[in-house]
Amino acid sequence: MGGASAVPTRPYEPPLLHPVHRIGARTLDFSRRVALMAIINRTPDSFFDGGRTFALGAALQAALKAVDDGADWVDIGGVPFAPGPALGAAEEAARVVPVIRAVREQTDAVISADTFLPAVAEAAIEAGATVINDTSGLHHPDLARVAAAAGVHLVITHSLAVPRTPYPRPQYQDVAAEVAQFLRRRAAYAQELGVPAEKIIIDPGHDLNKNTLHSLEITRGLARIAELGFPVLAAVSNKDFIGETLDAPKSERTEGTLAAAVASIMNGARILRMHDVPAAARTIRMTEAILGWRQPAYLRHNMGDTNEPDRGA
Repeated sequence: MGGASAVPTRPYEPPLLHPVHRIGARTLDFSRRVALMAIINRTPDSFFDGGRTFALGAALQAALKAVDDGADWVDIGGVPFAPGPALGAAEEAARVVPVIRAVREQTDAVISADTFLPAVAEAAIEAGATVINDTSGLHHPDLARVAAAAGVHLVITHSLAVPRTPYPRPQYQDVAAEVAQFLRRRAAYAQELGVPAEKIIIDPGHDLNKNTLHSLEITRGLARIAELGFPVLAAVSNKDFIGETLDAPKSERTEGTLAAAVASIMNGARILRMHDVPAAARTIRMTEAILGWRQPAYLRHNMGDTNEPDRGA
């Protein structure tokens, strides 16, 4: 039988302006690996865990366990993005700074402070944070100035609302294109304020001022955002777009989260922000092996004269 010859295919590789990033003591080559960011919420009203890590001891324990379980990075926040009462900078800093300081004393993992307030960012950097994760899209320009002065990385996220305020019925004509345009402009603005391109990370902001259809479209079209050349962070873990797609409560979104994570990687994401660190670490390792970036942990199946049942490592 005749037929077309097989054409080798290559996975999508985003055109990274700076593939290798030195973040604190860690060096991350985003052309060959995906970084895993663990979520540590020191808030009484976080959308997923409802305050499970609000206590200082619980937050510290969760952060160190995440690193032991395979996280490259811990993201420590004291205020949710969701609408709610504002929290003063002093109180927010009192929540996150002790955790950052304690984690930094015990690990060289990347630490980011999830904040949109410049004063909190300054305090977090002094305590040992090497990344500022701003979910507001530089609503406060001084946040970029703080990051530039300290020489730390800055995550710029697409969001339209003023922090902690509602944004009902968001509308987009082409959500992936509009998010990419927003992030291009804000990355250029950050550079004008002194943040070098090699210290910028972008996040399309799944669910942030977006409905489920928007978040699904962003995941499908993530390559259009990765084309900007900055490492893309995908914060898909247990989000509402997964719950609405699967009709699943927050406690039953693991499979949907991991599917969204793999789709994001294949479309150019190089950092995943995740709650379930062990499951995410295994998912990332498997995806990296499929992409040819990582060797299997061991080889036994069909490698010898006999094929003994695999009993694990």
